This record gives sequence, structure tokens and C-alpha cells, in this order.
Amino acid sequence: MPERFASGSSPLAKVSTVKAAPQAPAAPVAPRTARTPQAAAAATTPPPADSGPAPTPLTVVPGPSPAGPGDLRDPLEKPAPDATDRPGGAAVAPTAATPRRPPRADQALREHPAPALPGWVALLVVLLALASVGYVLLRTGVLPHWDALPELRDRAVRESGRARVDVRAVAAVTAAGLLVVCALAGLLANAGGETRVLTRWGRYRGTVRRTGLVWVNPLLRRRRVDVRLRHWRSEPVKVVDRTGTPIVVRLLIVWRVKDTARALLAIEDHESYLRAQVQAVLTRTASTLPCDSNAAPGPALRDGQWFADEMTRALAAEVAPAGLEVYSAQPLALDYAPEVAESMRRRRVADLDAGLRTVLVDDAVEAAALAVRRLERATAHQLDEAARSALMEQLLVAFVAPAGVAASVPPPAARAGRKEGRPA
Repeated sequence: MPERFASGSSPLAKVSTVKAAPQAPAAPVAPRTARTPQAAAAATTPPPADSGPAPTPLTVVPGPSPAGPGDLRDPLEKPAPDATDRPGGAAVAPTAATPRRPPRADQALREHPAPALPGWVALLVVLLALASVGYVLLRTGVLPHWDALPELRDRAVRESGRARVDVRAVAAVTAAGLLVVCALAGLLANAGGETRVLTRWGRYRGTVRRTGLVWVNPLLRRRRVDVRLRHWRSEPVKVVDRTGTPIVVRLLIVWRVKDTARALLAIEDHESYLRAQVQAVLTRTASTLPCDSNAAPGPALRDGQWFADEMTRALAAEVAPAGLEVYSAQPLALDYAPEVAESMRRRRVADLDAGLRTVLVDDAVEAAALAVRRLERATAHQLDEAARSALMEQLLVAFVAPAGVAASVPPPAARAGRKEGRPA
């Protein structure tokens, strides 16, 4: 049985891995380390003579120390890097170590169909109720008898020749009138692309998505919600990129209402909420990358595909609890702010000029080397190092120098003297 510490825990509980060390004929002397009293006693006790072959030594690897109450992270977890390096040395878009969670929505508040009837049913009820009222009025003699109609009057009304209205006739007419009012009050015309959200005393009762003439409970409050596909062109939004340079962005958002219950009851105004979230997501996304990558190769906000995909993903996650669905968020314009536009334009032109000069010099060097090789093949004469260098310099000056500028190249003797420290 293993020994237990004073705290009552077994020492084997702190062992994470136990590995058998391979036996070697001549093991090197290991450095002396601190040992526990139990290990020291086991080392000084000689093994019995008939104990058999020597036991295989065990290497004990201690497990990770428990984290303190203030640190709730895994001790073996490595911190997430701010950016991922590409093989060519260019950094990709950074990934947040702890991504922000969008707000949670009320799980009980979800769209479900409301009880509704086709409109023709209510119209049929209205016709039957009107017909019943006419029958009662004819039977009681309130309406005069028409010779074209069969005799519908009561015997007492026919004998007396006067109208006789009793309590049953009044109740029947009243009930038919209430039925007509209820049938007409519950009718609504639902156009295509629109829905009706039904509530009673502030409680959600369902959504009517059926188009055309529909009958619903007349005691429910009906509010119209547009569920058609809509687009919104944002105003110029001023944000800053990763380098702190102010930029102006205009977006085109394509969206629609997916859950009418949440869009109407979870927030006050879903359109204002969408506009606010667009500005917040745009500010957060634009701060991850620079606007241009002229100096150092790598991703930039000018990459419209990445920018649009990232904006769509982040915006869809933010507005989903409000019952909205975002199809795309595309940048229409991406420019520097007016106060820095001119300086950034000059910087961009300078970077392009430097890159163009590098390309021109490389092309000139290759063209000069090719010309020297062709000259040696044409003359069948191998030039020495000094003559080849002088010819290369003259060709480079001729290729690179601007038109109309005469550039002088020092002779080889003068260059050799300048290298040795002698005056030319």
C-alpha cells in the first residue's frame, strides 16, 4: 500500500506519467538532486540476496501544478499569438485570443405560427348571420311580406297582421349581429412580403405569414413587420486602421427580418440596432489590418473579399439575437480621411516609385550582362575582369540615366587608384 501524506492524499496522485527507463550497461552518473526521506531510505536499504533480478528503475514525471484561485486558465495552455506568420514572412489577419460573445437572446421568445382561418370562412359566416337576421325579421313581421317569397311569417303574425317581437327574436338578432361584427373585425389583408405579429396585453401570441385575406382573433393586437429582402447604404463612417490612420468607409448591407417575434419584442427598434452594430463591427474589423500594404507584403483592408467576408460573419453574429439575418456586408468605398489623404497619397507614390526603381535596376543589370555575353560570343574574345566591369558600368549608366543626361564613368585606372587610397 502506498504511503499517504499528512493531508491524506497519496503521493501517486501527483504522478502524471510513469515511464520505464531503458537499462544501459554503463549508466552515467546522474547529478545529485534533493530526495524525499522515503526515497533516501529506499536507496540506503540493501536488497535481499535472493530477491531475483534487479527491478527496473522508474522515472517519475511530475504533473502540472494546480492553478491558483486567481488563475482559471489551463496551466498547459499556450497563449494565443497575435498574428500568424506566413512562410514568406508576411503576417495574416490577427485572431483574437478571447473572441467576444454576442448578446444572448430570450430562448422562450421565438416565432411560431398564430391560429388563423382563411378569409372566405369569415365572409361565409357573415352571409349566414345576415341571412338569419333577415329570416327572424320576416318571421316576426318586422319586414313586410313579399309575394315573390314563400310565407315565412308566424301564424299569430298572419292572423293579427301586426309585428310581434319577443325575447327570443331579439336575442337571435343580437347574437347574429355580434357574430357579424366579430367576423368583420378579425379580417385582415396580408400582402406578400409582410407579416402580422399578434399580441394580447403585451404577450406574444404568434405570427401570421399567410398572404391574402385572413381571419384572426379580433381581440389580439396586430402589428405589421416587413420580411422582404432589403438593402441599406450606410453613410461614410470614419474609423482607424491598425496603424492608427483614419479612413472613411461606406458599406452596402443586404439583410432581412428572420424572426419577427424577436425583431419586434426583443429590442425597441431593429433598424436602429442594425445601424449601431454596423458601426461597431466596422470599427473592430478595420482595426485589425492596415489600409494598404505597400511597404510590407501582407493582407490589407484593400482586399475587398476578405473585408466583406469578415464584416458579414461578424455582423451576422451580432444581429442574430435580434431576429435579423445579414446576407452580405460589402464595402462600397474605402479611402483615407481628408486630413491625411494627400500625405498618404505621396507615401504610396514614393513606395511605388521605389519598387519601380528596383525593378528597373534589376532589368538593367540583366540586360547589361546579356549584352556583354553576346559581345564576347560575337567577337570570340574573352574579356578580362576589369574590361568586363568597365563595360558593364557604361551599359548600366546608359540604361538607367535619364534621357539627355550625360553621365561620366571614371576609367578603370582611376577606380583602382581610388580603392588603394591614391589620388586619381
